[in-house]
Amino acid sequence: MKKIIYSPGEPSGIGPDLIIKLSSSNLWEDLKIPIVSIGDPKLFLDRAALLEKKIKIIELESLNQVSKNSKGLIQIIKVTKCSNTKPGKLYKSNAQYVLNNLTYSIEQTMQNEGTALVTGPLSKENIISIDKLFTGHTEYIKKITKSKDVLMMLASDQLRVALATTHIPLKNVSRTISKKLIINKVKILNEDLKNKFNIKKPNIKVLGLNPHAGENGKIGKEEQDHIKPAIRELRKKKINVSMPISADTAFSRKSLKEADAYLGMYHDQVLPVLKTLSFGNSINITLGIPIIRTSVDHGIALDIAGTNKSDPSSLILAVKTAKKLI
Repeated sequence: MKKIIYSPGEPSGIGPDLIIKLSSSNLWEDLKIPIVSIGDPKLFLDRAALLEKKIKIIELESLNQVSKNSKGLIQIIKVTKCSNTKPGKLYKSNAQYVLNNLTYSIEQTMQNEGTALVTGPLSKENIISIDKLFTGHTEYIKKITKSKDVLMMLASDQLRVALATTHIPLKNVSRTISKKLIINKVKILNEDLKNKFNIKKPNIKVLGLNPHAGENGKIGKEEQDHIKPAIRELRKKKINVSMPISADTAFSRKSLKEADAYLGMYHDQVLPVLKTLSFGNSINITLGIPIIRTSVDHGIALDIAGTNKSDPSSLILAVKTAKKLI
């Protein structure tokens, strides 16, 4: 039986709120795929009380006990206790709780065929307080799944964007860009667009790092030294990939119609475009790993956690996409 594991992320944020609101709606049963939340039942009951939502918790011992969704019912596997269930403020004591839940979720997804992982938002700031090497969901999933390389892609109905580099300081991007990195990322993107999205010959547009894509070395040499040589090699392998395009013209209407996906050089080069077009209606997908993982496209939203202002639209899309990809 196909099923979804939901790892809600930061307990002080809206991750728990989203699944509570979704389970209380008519859409819960319409999704037609069982969802198991990983976390402390007390957190969900305390948060439901704040949201004034009536829910019932069934605590499972394993994924084998999962049954179909029923309105107002949340199936939960408890891995460890949540130290503080209050929303709106980060608690260092909850950081290990988040990591324990995430690790369990990844491992269970790997071990159970027909299972996909959907993640809620977490606080990198809070986890870094106990693990200075933590940089985000994508890199952590790479570590636990022992994958050679991974690619972060965000997708909506209008646009797919992938990132050559993810959560690193902007000053480090230039020294991180290399011919090998571009080749690896484009290969992952090309293969998963074919295998997971059924696109026979993906059209991939690659952005330059510098303004005007470097203007042939006049405004930076990364395009000349790394990006163009990588693209030439990729084209020899019959991969349909563009030469580096200036980011200020890459998202014209014509380009958007042509492209199956864009590869940006750094986080904020492409995500503002996607979120302007599709905020709340896009998702994060991790490519290059042996499991299916989708996620919401937003952060923990401490300011609205525990209120009824959160919108589960991105979570719904993440679940629907994960279901299709299984």
